[in-house]
This record gives sequence, C-alpha cells and structure tokens, in this order.
Amino acid sequence: MNHSFFNGIAMLVLAAVIIGATVFFTTADDALRSQVERVLVENRSISERLDRIEDRLGSRPVVAATAATAVADNIANREFFVPDAPSGGRLVGSIASETKNLNAIINNEATAAAFWELANCSLADRNYAHPEQFQPMLAESWEVSPDKLTFHIKLRHGVLWHDFTDPVSGKVWKDVEVTADDFKFYLDVIKNPDVDCAPIRTYLADIDRIEVIDKYEFKVIWKKRYFLAEVQTLGLQPLPRHFYHAYPGAFDGKKFNDDHRRNRVIVGCGPYRFDRWEKGQRIVFTRWEKYFGRNYGVMPKLKELVYDVIKHPNTAFQSLLAQKLDRLGLSPEQWHTRTAGPEFGPQGTLEKFRYPGLSYAYIGYNLRNPLFQDKRVRQALTMLVDRQRILKEVLFGLGRIVTGPFFIDSPYYDRSVPPYPFAPARAKAQLAALGWKDSDGDGILDKDGKKFSFTMLQVTSSTLQQKMLAIIKEDFAGAGIEMNLQSVEWSVYVQRLEQKSFDACTLMWALSFESDPYQLWHSSQADESGSSNHIGFKNREADKLIEEIRTTFELSRRIELCHRFHRLLHEEQPYTFLFSGDALVAMDRKFQNKRLFPLFGIPTAILWLPQEAQKVSLP
Repeated sequence: MNHSFFNGIAMLVLAAVIIGATVFFTTADDALRSQVERVLVENRSISERLDRIEDRLGSRPVVAATAATAVADNIANREFFVPDAPSGGRLVGSIASETKNLNAIINNEATAAAFWELANCSLADRNYAHPEQFQPMLAESWEVSPDKLTFHIKLRHGVLWHDFTDPVSGKVWKDVEVTADDFKFYLDVIKNPDVDCAPIRTYLADIDRIEVIDKYEFKVIWKKRYFLAEVQTLGLQPLPRHFYHAYPGAFDGKKFNDDHRRNRVIVGCGPYRFDRWEKGQRIVFTRWEKYFGRNYGVMPKLKELVYDVIKHPNTAFQSLLAQKLDRLGLSPEQWHTRTAGPEFGPQGTLEKFRYPGLSYAYIGYNLRNPLFQDKRVRQALTMLVDRQRILKEVLFGLGRIVTGPFFIDSPYYDRSVPPYPFAPARAKAQLAALGWKDSDGDGILDKDGKKFSFTMLQVTSSTLQQKMLAIIKEDFAGAGIEMNLQSVEWSVYVQRLEQKSFDACTLMWALSFESDPYQLWHSSQADESGSSNHIGFKNREADKLIEEIRTTFELSRRIELCHRFHRLLHEEQPYTFLFSGDALVAMDRKFQNKRLFPLFGIPTAILWLPQEAQKVSLP
C-alpha cells in the first residue's frame, strides 16, 4: 500500500494496527536515507512546500486563472517510470485481516482505501518528488476562477472503465468511456444522505454542484472558500453509474450501502483491475491493459499485485523468509530482533526500509460513558500510561511520542506542548480530588456506587496491542482502575466503532499532506452514524477553531489556529495521544526502481522485475 491519500483526496483512514508499516515505506539504505534527511528531518522543508501551495491558492493575489496549462501529453510522475524495463511479473504482499468490503466510499479502512486507489484515478495527482505540485491524470487541464470557487475541468478523451461482468445481473460491460457525467454521479452519491460516507462527505459538503458542459468538460462550483478546495477538486474521481445504478428508477443510497455483491468488487479506470477475492486467502489485481496511461508513459510494468491474508505476524514473517511474500510491513520486534543489518533473508535477498510514518496512534475514550466525561479524569488516565516504557519495550524506540492530532514533522504540530508525564501518584491524587476512592477495599476505585471499570477493545491479531495494553492494564490496576480487555476481529472492531458501541479503543490514524481536523473533531460528526468522530467529542471552542481553519488561506494564520487547536485537545485529552511510529518494511531485492519519496514511500506503480525474476504462477 503506497500512501494515505484517497485518490488525491486528503482524508484520514483507519489502520488496523497500532504501529507498523501498513501504509508507508522506510529505508535503511544510505542513499535513500539522505533523501529523507533532505526533505523531512528539517521542519523547514515542509513549511516551504506548504508556502508554495500558499503562493498558488492562498490569499495572495492570483495573476492568472489558469492553475494547469497542461499540454496533451502531460501526465503525473512520468519521469519516474522506466520506459524500457521489461513488462511482467507480480508483487505479493499481505494483509493481516480482510476488510469488510471493497467500496472505499462507505468503508473508511486503510486497506479498502489502498485497494480502491490501485483501481481508480483522480483528476490529478501530486508529484512524488514535489507533492505541492498537482499534475494531470484524468484531467487534461483545468482552470481556477480568481475567487477560488469555480474549477473548469477538461477531461482526456478515450479513458475506459474496466471491463466487467455484473455480479448481480450477469451483464457484460466492455469499452465504456469515462465522461463528465461519471464525476457528477460520484458527487451525487457522496451528497446522498442515505449513503454511509460521513468521512468523505465532510470534505465535499461545501461543493455546491457539478455542472456538466459536455461529455468531456464540466465545472466544479463551491459554495464558499475552503483552503483545501483545490485538493478536494483535483482529487475527485468518477464513479461508474452503469455499475452502481444498474436498475430502473432513482438511485437508492441504502441499496448502495447494502449491495454486498457489488461491494465485493471494484470497477475503476485506473492502472490495475480487480481480478478476484478468494475469501480468507487473497485479493488479486491484474494490470488493466486498456489503461489510458499506456499512451502517456505511465503504464505499470508489474502485471499482477497479490495480497495474501495472513493473520498472524510471525506466520507472515516466515512467509517472507520463505520467499512466498515479496513485501511485508514489519513489527518493531521483528525489525529489532529478527533481522540483522540492512540486508537479511536467504543469501541477503531482502532489504529493510525505515521511514517516519505519516500517522499517529491513540487511545480513544467514548465520551458518552460517564466515566470519561470529566477532562480531569482523562488527564489522569493519560498520566497512567507509561509511553516511554512502551516506546522502549514494545516499539524498541522506533517512533516518537506525540501530543496532538497533526503530523509531528509538520508546522501544524505544536512542539511547545509537552507530553503529560507518567505520574501515577499525581494521577491518583487527581482522581481522589474528584471523589474516586476505594471505599469498600476491593482494590477498585468507586464513586457514588459506581466502580471505575471499563472495557478496552483489542484487535485479535495485533501482538503490538497485546503487549502495550498489558502494560497499561497493570499500571491502571495499580491506581485502582479496572481495565478489561476484549479481543475482537478487525471487522467486528470497525463495526463497534461505527455503532459507537465501546468504552475505549486504541488505533492509528493515517494522515494526509494538509490538515483539516473537521473529520475527527467537529461536533456535527459526533452523533452521525459511521463518522470518524467515534468517541463523540463535542466542544464549541474546538468547532470555532476548526471552522476558521477551513476558511483560512494565509499559512501563518492557519498554523497559529492549528497550534491553538492542538493545545485545546491537549487540555481536553479526548484521546491519549501515543506515538508517531516509524514505518518498517522488508522488500525483496529483486524489485528494481525502488525510489523513496518523502510523503509516498516507494510507489508500486514504478517498480519492475528483471525477466528472470518474474514468477510464472501463484504458489
């Protein structure tokens, strides 16, 4: 999985593990490490990139309305492909658990988003080396009005949807062209209140409409200015009406949610075509030979991408050593104790990669539960979490403690906010002052006849969670707090979050290039089914900051507002913010053109295999 952008749309997606390389690649190679040091280690570099976005989109005067003066053959990231590399072969990776479905519009899991991205294209993509630059994909060109409210899009001709056989009707569809109407259908679906897509809807809610001019031309018109309007507009993707509205009458949003057979399939127009989902075994994508990118020099060389379902990390690691897997996200324990040096495996066939993960892990408290409604209680809980010990003993130092919701290396993150210390005595005194005492001598605090007892959800397959939560449970018990652990499969875990049916949870958010806190933290999302604000956080001051952040184009002012928001969350502690973990990946040396890009890792699309290394059949 390459990165956390959902077809260019900046949003947050849930990852099933606490810390690990499920989304980003890392490196131990000296040459690649130098790229990281040049671009990410210095906070200044990200500030400069954001400032260049500011030049084009912010409050500064705009000289011309044209945001992309693309020539017909211009396309994103072509310079990173190797045109004369041999075609063929496959890459075999793994996933720890199956996602509930493959429709990333209604499924906010990182796995679903990554699979959807393989099979789809957006209007434009960020340049790998210069992510502040958008380059054309489905759009041949676009123009932005001076007020930044209207985007005039011209599409490429001859882009085809993947051929498919409808899993419900059995009808065969071939050579259907992508048109402006498919973008309007996408927006109509997102805006349909019956469609379970609250996380995406928060970013597109301020689009007033899409006006279709003709088959290849349309306008995206926003109701009000939004600092991510360009990101969201150029991240728009088409949606195949002939697949999702293959029935007479009006579109049915509830049917879209519950169309289980179609939602186990992806029909896109991107470089890889969904091939099959072998339940409990693997998901397979094959190269789409009619992909429009072939004519522009961005056709992937690898013909097949395979994702084996391997629930246990040790089993996956053994599969890697046995050369049944080509790529694997390593746990910190595997990285630290089971691999030696930058190369390992049979005859040194595997390489290790390490990179700062664009993500953070957290413990979330369901604020509907009376136990967690006082911020002083939540502060005390954070002071009972020994993050330094967990970082050392569970993560082997492969990460950094965080205090807020923004990427730790971005200017939006307020480095002046110190982490709450591990201070059991102080935490117990704070709880006692609030009336929490062990009145009956059973070792558990109580107040007004209610025990301080709750249940923490735990992902069954996550050994990292098991180790971390065992430490937290012990420290909580020492302070008179009973934390029960309930292990559930990932699909059940997500369902419990969506239904707000939990006491506490611990997960990871994969972040995007720009930051908009609305999705997770705005009060309007607290009670909405399936929203990302699953803990039910409501705060008027936070809402005001979030709303101002969304409409502030001046970078320095937006950073100031984000710092204020960061400090507010630190005070409120609706999450115990844990770590920004390093992404840790092992990959077979036989893959060529492994190029590291600061916000994208090593893109799969540009990899290729020598002829002699191409596998003939799946094991």
